[in-house]
Parts: sequence; C-alpha cells; structure tokens
Amino acid sequence: MLPEDRKALRAERARRFWASALNLPNQLTFLRLALAVVMFCLIAWDFYLASFVLFVIAAGTDWLDGYFARKYGQVTTLGRILDPFADKVIVCGTFIFLVAVPELLEIRFGLRPWMVVVIVGRELLVTALRSFLEDQGADFSAQFSGKLKMVLQCVAAGACLVYLHGRTGLDGVPAWVHWTMIASVWAAVLSTVYSGLAYVLVAYRLLRSSR
Repeated sequence: MLPEDRKALRAERARRFWASALNLPNQLTFLRLALAVVMFCLIAWDFYLASFVLFVIAAGTDWLDGYFARKYGQVTTLGRILDPFADKVIVCGTFIFLVAVPELLEIRFGLRPWMVVVIVGRELLVTALRSFLEDQGADFSAQFSGKLKMVLQCVAAGACLVYLHGRTGLDGVPAWVHWTMIASVWAAVLSTVYSGLAYVLVAYRLLRSSR
C-alpha cells in the first residue's frame, strides 16, 4: 500500500471514529457530564432549586440518550463506557456534595456520611466485577435491582435538594417534604445494599460455572 493510501485510510478511520463518537446519544451523555459540573457548583453555592432543576434534566437525558441509541442503532463502545460513567458521576457526586451541607447532617435519621460511602462503594464494587467478568467473556448485564436502585437514588437526591431549598424560604420546610426526604434516603440506601448483594451473588454464580 502506498503512503498516500495509508494516510487516506487513517483519515477515513479517524472520520468514522469521530462520527460515531459524536452521535446524538453520546452528545447527550457529554451534556449530562457538563450539567453535573454546573450542578455541583450550584450546590456548593447554595443554589438548591437551580441544582434540583439541573439534576432532573441530567437524569432525564439518561433515559433519552439510551432511547435514541436503541431506536437509531447508534450503540457504540464509547457510549457503553460513558453512559454508566456519567450516571455514577451525577449520582455519587451529588450525594458527596450533599453530605457536605451542615443542615442535612443536623436532621435526625437524615443523610449521613456512611450512607454515601455505601452508595459509592457499591458502584465501585459492581464496576470492578463487571470489568473482570466481561473480560472473561461472561454476561454481566444490568439487573432490575440495579435499575430500581438508580431510580430511588435519584428520588433521594432530588428530595434532599428540595428540602434544602425549602429551608431557605420564609415558610420553612413542609412536613411532607421532610419525611419524604428521610424515607427516600433510607430507601435508596437499602436498595443500594440489596442491589450490591444481588450483583455479588450473580458474580459468584458466574465464577462457579466457569470453573
């Protein structure tokens, strides 16, 4: 092959790669990551209502990018890596910033640092197990418990942001917001533990069957 042909081939491969990497689903994933950074800044600056709005938008685009990827056949390797990465950044990052807010730590039965450790630890464990098992050729697909965990975590994070916004108002926080926040936080933690155990059990079965 002539040098000119090799150069043209490399250029064509690069063009195809960037066309695939910058498809609509992946653009939405990059947008989620950008929104997450802005949202973290707003939480740190006590703009809780704006943070809540961005959190809802970011969580909504999680469903949207998956929908477009499946509908138009635009599932890519980069997208399979970035999509769960963006989920973990948004959810884990939000809880890390929330647990740094003193007002939440004053609430009885509210969010605690150990809960955030459980949430982040579960994500790291499942990611490690998935990487190892899929490298061995095993199918370690997402489980229903993992999807339920994601929904409850999003509800809990959103409830915490609404609660913090209510504390800045003149009328205070309604009782239903207070108890919804507490209930959703504990539901998120329990579902996280259950989901983690479910994935560990699946990993154990896959490892036993591969022997």
